[in-house]
Amino acid sequence: MGKQRTTNKGHLLRSLFGIDTKPRKGLLALEWVVIIYALATLLLVFFCYTKMANPESMVAGRLRVIAMTALLWVVYRLVPCRFTLMLRVLIQMMLLGWWYPDTYEINRIFPNLDHYFAQADQWLFGFQPALVFCEHFPSKFFSSLMYFGYGAYFPLIALTTFWYFFCRYKDFQRCAFVITASFFTYYLIYDFLPVVGPTFYYKAVGLTDISRGVFPSLQDYFNTHTDSLPAPGDHDTIFYSFVEFARGQGERPTAAFPSSHVGIATVCLLFAIRSRSKFLIPIAAVVYVLLVLSTVYIQAHYAVDAIAGLVSGALFFFVFMAVSRRLTATS
Repeated sequence: MGKQRTTNKGHLLRSLFGIDTKPRKGLLALEWVVIIYALATLLLVFFCYTKMANPESMVAGRLRVIAMTALLWVVYRLVPCRFTLMLRVLIQMMLLGWWYPDTYEINRIFPNLDHYFAQADQWLFGFQPALVFCEHFPSKFFSSLMYFGYGAYFPLIALTTFWYFFCRYKDFQRCAFVITASFFTYYLIYDFLPVVGPTFYYKAVGLTDISRGVFPSLQDYFNTHTDSLPAPGDHDTIFYSFVEFARGQGERPTAAFPSSHVGIATVCLLFAIRSRSKFLIPIAAVVYVLLVLSTVYIQAHYAVDAIAGLVSGALFFFVFMAVSRRLTATS
């Protein structure tokens, strides 16, 4: 048994650090996605420079990401192996959360549109699901499930990506590309679609008016206001503390429609199904159900945001899978 473990460990090390006989010469597809988004939003920052609060830091940040991408490419060319390739992918994916707050810096120069989405929920359901859901299920057990589901968002992405790296390496770059391209497509939508979500909009309007079906237009209110409602449900859970900490670090009144949490989770679920893994599929399925429900429960999204996230996530999966196959065929 000990000899078998030593053999497996040696095989893993060789697979990670063995020099590729045919190293990739150019940038990875996901790196092109990052650079294209960085340059596109860089032009947008220059165009709207005087209207933005922190244009200098946004410009500097994008230039640093482009320089870092070039440096990682050099490292891989010097030591072309699976480990350095994984670093190129992993670092870019770790920065996905860093890009998120910038959507607020860009879209807050446009008038807010939440009143349309709150009205859409009211028209579809006859009430506000984000307001009613948490009121009907305030128990500690249900709250724990919801906050666990919401907090499992990035772990689900990491689990999916690493599964493909270690268990189906030939599809690893495709998986990372589809997830990353989906993220940046959502970010591009958020740059021009200023919807802040219930926790911010309800706070600004007041729960009394919201419960009466009054949804006023707030125009540029969120340009200078970032207050949100206290998180609903039972607060005495470890998962609540984790989610609130994460939201405190990066949450902004931005990026509500469509829900990228639901959309990216949909992409991960489809990759899990595609893997046919008896390990990955049940985990992804359980997390997916809890995550979709939790986005509305914790008032991060309107129900229409979650529905749009499901549809757009499935669409992005099939579109970017097709793009990846085309790129592979022509490379």
